Amino acid sequence: MTLYDLVAPAIEARSEPRYRIAGIRAADPLGADAILAAVPAMNRDADVPALTVALRTLVPDPDRTASLSVVDALAAVRDLGLLLGSLKRHGVEPLAAVPEALPVLEELGHRTDMVPRDTVHHYTTWNPLGDRQRMYTGDKMEGHLQNAVRMVFPALVAALDSCTELAGLEPYDPRFAATLDRTGQHVQAMVDSIDFTVAQVTPEFFARGLRPYFEEVDVAGRDYLGPAAAQVPLWLVDLTLWQCDRSSPEYDAFLDESVLYSLPSWRAFHAAHRGTTSAVSKLSAAISWESTPRLPPVLAASAMALERVLRILKTFRARHIGIARKAYSDELRLYDAGSGGAPIALLRSVLDLTRDNETLVRHANVRMHAPASAPAPMSAPVSATSPLREKRLTP
Repeated sequence: MTLYDLVAPAIEARSEPRYRIAGIRAADPLGADAILAAVPAMNRDADVPALTVALRTLVPDPDRTASLSVVDALAAVRDLGLLLGSLKRHGVEPLAAVPEALPVLEELGHRTDMVPRDTVHHYTTWNPLGDRQRMYTGDKMEGHLQNAVRMVFPALVAALDSCTELAGLEPYDPRFAATLDRTGQHVQAMVDSIDFTVAQVTPEFFARGLRPYFEEVDVAGRDYLGPAAAQVPLWLVDLTLWQCDRSSPEYDAFLDESVLYSLPSWRAFHAAHRGTTSAVSKLSAAISWESTPRLPPVLAASAMALERVLRILKTFRARHIGIARKAYSDELRLYDAGSGGAPIALLRSVLDLTRDNETLVRHANVRMHAPASAPAPMSAPVSATSPLREKRLTP
């Protein structure tokens, strides 16, 4: 039994309609199954007229759109979105070609409380499995990439729950370490996912076969990014662990854009926790008050647990950069920035910030093992003006 098997049923049982994964996958409110099954062939042939007719055929009338439940509306955006990305990949602005789709997308965005086009959640988590799976290319590597994202969604939801609990705890509370350990178990799914991606998807396929379908689309004069891995918000875990008060202007600006593509409850999570005190800052402040050579056991356990989860985040980011560097190398790349809008330099900067915070906590753990007769100095917290922070702020 995997972590997904343990977590997914609890998510499905919630009242949040966006967590009703099975129901959204099963929904076909536009009767799109047969048309979308033909999309890979249309894309292979660059058949823009057929793709245009397909989009026009699936656009529901206003009355039908207004009657859709949230679950059906999410499925409708998913299905229209596959055609948006396909047309844009072939050089056509889809809503210029099918203008009647614009008010429908705007209404669907309103009904789902999300951006008025498909996101990574539509493309992966809410995408049917098996014969009904919506794909741009039909290539098995595209299916593997979709599965890599699907496998982290329940664990990420659980991680945000534990981060909410963590935000209300202090390092002297035994629950602080226990909650961090639960968070680490959930975040490990991200590392497993990226390892699966490395094993199953070549950089060449992503860079040249799939990345062109994730281009931004103009909706009422505003560009909206297509499905992007950056919309799987591991950065919401960063937020409570370190990012809310130890970030950089570049990372903050990127998150302000990325949060728009999140689920409503995740946007609320971001709003509630930005500008608060991170777990790293809480731990650093608590340790700075300790005058004994060794840390008290509860505080030492908190430091060890925080170091463990930061190490997992660091591992994920290091492997992510490895993939990105290959996919966006001079030999392969068709675009300068990732599908989420981030350049490689920003990924490097975020890795450095994660590593800096892990190093700070690791130094605290050294003190835990110091001889009782030889007090060890504690590294000062990374402040807004410290040399460590200034060194890592820019990509």
